[in-house]
Amino acid sequence: TQELAEVGTVIEVGDGICRAYGLSKVAMGELVEFNNGVKGIALNLESDNVGIVIMGDTTKVHEGDTVKRSGKIAQVPVGEGLIG
Repeated sequence: TQELAEVGTVIEVGDGICRAYGLSKVAMGELVEFNNGVKGIALNLESDNVGIVIMGDTTKVHEGDTVKRSGKIAQVPVGEGLIG
């Protein structure tokens, strides 16, 4: 059986960040995805909500939208490609 993704709800949006509730198990730096496909990174973990940096078109994220956990921490691969 596949485990259901933890889903939260956006409660506030502004200046490229948003707050969401319902993501109680999200990790610091975890990638999240909004219902419109825009991605974000969970950074400010508080007891009742999570601060998320929006990594895309901020005009597409609105109060009431859903956001789900990815289970993956944001990372950048290191190697020859990065060095150039």
